[in-house]
Amino acid sequence: MKSFLIKAVGIGLAAMGPIIFAGAMLPAAAQAAPAPGWAVNMAASRLTFQSSMGGEAFTGQFQRWRADIRFDPQNLPASSVLVKVDMTSARTGSSERDEALPGDDWFAAGKFGVATFAAKTFKDLGGGRYQAIGTLTMRGVTRPLALAFMLKIQGDQARMEGNTMIDRHVFGVGQGQFAGADSIPFAVNLRVSLAAKRM
Repeated sequence: MKSFLIKAVGIGLAAMGPIIFAGAMLPAAAQAAPAPGWAVNMAASRLTFQSSMGGEAFTGQFQRWRADIRFDPQNLPASSVLVKVDMTSARTGSSERDEALPGDDWFAAGKFGVATFAAKTFKDLGGGRYQAIGTLTMRGVTRPLALAFMLKIQGDQARMEGNTMIDRHVFGVGQGQFAGADSIPFAVNLRVSLAAKRM
């Protein structure tokens, strides 16, 4: 009788084996598909910043930048973004300002020619609103940064409008006579307007 029970249990476990192992493999097999990539239409996209000098507001624009975007509203854990900005490409409408910005007092572009924003965490805020949570690296300094944005997808076309505030002082942007906030505030408003097509 004892031998029969042992044999029966052995047969039962053997039969359950594929089920147990299939269950163990399920998480890997059920992994979500990668988020689709999006090709940015640079002619229809803008990366701008807003500040003021001596109380006079101005808007600047980075003319050269690129973004590697993988995004799916239904698969946020697999979504990511990496933006690289050429810090020598800032234009503000003032030749004097534009010549000064790449210098050591500001972007120090000779040593830190590229700024990057990288994010792999996204929150759905509802109503087409999202938040990208990542890091901004500028002048060799990396700090957390959250970017709130609106997104509208129609077919394979997407339009995104984002906005965030950065503290230039934290990144060492503005040295010497510009290290304080007397003439130029620490807070800089950064905006992105982006058009893209699903690849």
